[in-house]
Amino acid sequence: MDIRFEKREVLKEKPDQNNLGFGKYMTDYMFVMDWTKDEGWHDARIVPQGPVELDPACVTLHYAQETFEGLKAYRREDGKIQLFRPEMNARRMINSNARLCMPAFPEDMFVEAVRALVKQEADWVPSKPNTSLYIRPFMFATEAALGVHMASSYKFMIICCPVGAYYAAGLNPVKILVEDELVRAVKGGTGFTKCGGNYAGSILGQVKAEKMGYAQVLWLDGEHRKYVEEVGTMNIMFKIGGEIYTAPIEGTVLPGVTRDSMIHILRDWGYKVNETHLAVDDLMKAGHDGTLEEVFGTGTAAVISPVGELRYKDDVVTINNFEIGELTQKLYDTLTGIQWGKLEDKYGWTQIVE
Repeated sequence: MDIRFEKREVLKEKPDQNNLGFGKYMTDYMFVMDWTKDEGWHDARIVPQGPVELDPACVTLHYAQETFEGLKAYRREDGKIQLFRPEMNARRMINSNARLCMPAFPEDMFVEAVRALVKQEADWVPSKPNTSLYIRPFMFATEAALGVHMASSYKFMIICCPVGAYYAAGLNPVKILVEDELVRAVKGGTGFTKCGGNYAGSILGQVKAEKMGYAQVLWLDGEHRKYVEEVGTMNIMFKIGGEIYTAPIEGTVLPGVTRDSMIHILRDWGYKVNETHLAVDDLMKAGHDGTLEEVFGTGTAAVISPVGELRYKDDVVTINNFEIGELTQKLYDTLTGIQWGKLEDKYGWTQIVE
């Protein structure tokens, strides 16, 4: 791509790397590109990060035709910056866009745009342990016309922010409430996409859980209210009797990049990974008979979030004495070791930004 660059007159002051939090501080620049029926994708540019002007009739404000992605850039010990499997995010966004009748943003252009912006913002990639540059590509309809239809114009953008740990508690186990009334996704719906509507619809469950003293919600399937699917905004895995169980990718569960990476690593280590429907009753039974050994959520933002307690209706089980499991810790150390360049990447998942 021919990417136009517009220089910012005054650069922002960079935040303290010891107190980054998550998603609070935006970098100096953003990537922007437009799509119209007549021209397709055009006018790629890196411009000063700032507000986007929208007409009040912009269809996204009314009909939520938008998608997004999330990935990170990591500062290695040798000072180089690397990405982790950005092509998977590109492919997932193409699939999300197809479901919402939005134009595909080609994989090669996606990766090129990410690399170009990260290279421009290299000084923003933090170097403190457990910090990274979070990258948020997103796309939305810009046409100003009321009426539900595929829009005639769209905007693809990327913004970035330096981040620390997603959860203030770090790798400490959390308490999870199994939601048995509300539903996150159904087959034939948008559960497999990364679109804002999925997340907006999940907030009520999270609020309900927090009022009861729980950190997040474990969602059940929308058809039977029987099988466990996702936890909050993450995929989730269960170690039961020495084997790993996780929900299958059948249209209701997000095909997570971290999930896929964990499955590769686990199978390399000799674990049997069952991508299958797991009934919540069987899960709770395993919790009581001692075969439920470890539970952990997986996702780009937090990498791994160990679960120490599950509550389903009035039934409560504690997992691994409310301590992080040995396998959970090993998976975290291995994947983050690859992402930060401390361990060999035998899978070819990382790429240097130069």
